[in-house]
Amino acid sequence: MNKRTFWGFTVPSVAVMLTLMVVPLLATIWLGFQRLTLRDLQNPVFIGFGNYRDILSDPEFWSAARWTILLVIIVVPLQLVLGLTIALLLDRVKRVRSIYMAALLMPMVVTPVVGSLVYKDLFERGGLIAWIWESITDDPFLVTSGNVRWLIIIQLVWAVTPFAFITFFAGLQTLPEDRVEAAQIDGAGFWRQLWHVTLPHLRTLVLFVALISIMDMYRVYDQVFVWTGNRFTDAHTLAVYNVRTATAFDIGRLGKGNAMSILTVIGIFVVLIPFLYRSYKDQIAERN
Repeated sequence: MNKRTFWGFTVPSVAVMLTLMVVPLLATIWLGFQRLTLRDLQNPVFIGFGNYRDILSDPEFWSAARWTILLVIIVVPLQLVLGLTIALLLDRVKRVRSIYMAALLMPMVVTPVVGSLVYKDLFERGGLIAWIWESITDDPFLVTSGNVRWLIIIQLVWAVTPFAFITFFAGLQTLPEDRVEAAQIDGAGFWRQLWHVTLPHLRTLVLFVALISIMDMYRVYDQVFVWTGNRFTDAHTLAVYNVRTATAFDIGRLGKGNAMSILTVIGIFVVLIPFLYRSYKDQIAERN
């Protein structure tokens, strides 16, 4: 390929990436240093790190940060374990596999808002779970600040597990049969095969799913907003806090909202460093 052809293919894609990624990022960084509101978009005022100091001194920000990190700690491992378990079970199913797969992938088809509303209706007065609860305890089911977090966690696990399941299931289809047969001949049981054969084969996919899932937890918005709205602020994630900051009280503190976006990107990058390093080491090991 000559240079002219190379640049002919490269320049358009680079231009699109710069337009859609680099330019918005630079604009966000610039706006993060400005005092800018929806009421006065024409007169931004440079305040340096004032927005960042305001955010870092806000107790609601730290509450949202702790809750978001807690979601990462709870939901991501559950997603990986459940996704792998379902993939292993489905891999053993030969008949009507497509029916099971279609049913298990349903949460990926349903949009987050619709899924959240349907799930929430189960706990509203007259909903199935609320009715069962009232039948057993003679008390109406009430959503409180104490249980709303658990309800959000359950829904998130339901919503994100299909991604892990379908990824691991695809990986299992590439597992060399000779490795499994060799392990069986050596007398390895299910758990030893899983630990010494299956998991090493799926290690790259596990890292991939973990990376995507961590980023997903940082941008969880729909499910939390449907359950909380402007209530239960201690259950707001960073994404909800960011939107409320940029639109609060009809003022719209856009400068503070953009600063919050930069802090979120930095937080995601810091959390992902160990996973990125591990993925890099695996790639180097495979090449050698």
